[in-house]
Amino acid sequence: MPVGRVTRGTTGTNRLRRNDRYLAALPQLRSSPAPLVVDLGYGARPWTTLELGARLRAVNPGVRVLGLEIEPERVAEAASHAADGVSFALGGFEVPAPGDERPALIRAMNVLRQYDEAEVAGAWARAASRLAPGGVLVDGTCDELGRICSWVDVEGSGPVRFTVSLRLAGLDSPAIVAERLPKALIHRNVPGERVHDLLTSLDEAWTRAAPLSVYGPVQRWVAAVEALRARGVAVLGGRTRWRLGELTVPWDVVAPNR
Repeated sequence: MPVGRVTRGTTGTNRLRRNDRYLAALPQLRSSPAPLVVDLGYGARPWTTLELGARLRAVNPGVRVLGLEIEPERVAEAASHAADGVSFALGGFEVPAPGDERPALIRAMNVLRQYDEAEVAGAWARAASRLAPGGVLVDGTCDELGRICSWVDVEGSGPVRFTVSLRLAGLDSPAIVAERLPKALIHRNVPGERVHDLLTSLDEAWTRAAPLSVYGPVQRWVAAVEALRARGVAVLGGRTRWRLGELTVPWDVVAPNR
């Protein structure tokens, strides 16, 4: 039996474009000529899985994407939309795959948000145990329009990175991502927790960089991220990613207090 619970299944075209772009840049996508990528819990409609397939195959034409859902009706409906390199099957956090193949990437966006925080570690461990060596599970949350996103990269050893990805045009405050933190962090955005410290520092840096808004929100965001790094925050990546509205840090920067 599939492991997990049926989610609300809210789905919209182009909703996960920011996450698609992030996944397309990961080295795991080039781990083999034909890596398997699993889109776990794609929802009531298969649009985001089909978009993921198209975007990843533009980077590596051999990529195969498998959409998994635990509700048979959703799988049956999605199967009629199967495309080149994209298929659908019944499954949950046990991550079944043909021939027991291990995926290089597993995406689980907007799935664990509907679980209890205490269930997250077990779900991560269950899904990550199915990864190919060097593989990564990406668990995250976004708003309905895909403009406010965050996610956690999880490897076999556990969580390793945390990323915020925001549409910069019209952004008032990066702290708005607090509404869309992954389940492992959303209840931890309180004084004394690391994720609260990071979001507070990011918001302060964004405010201080306000004079640069005359050059556009991208320049302002880059300046804010550089200010965080100058203050000693272990910011990963470089301007190429920052200009997309991303901020990635090691997991220990935001890891919950025990």
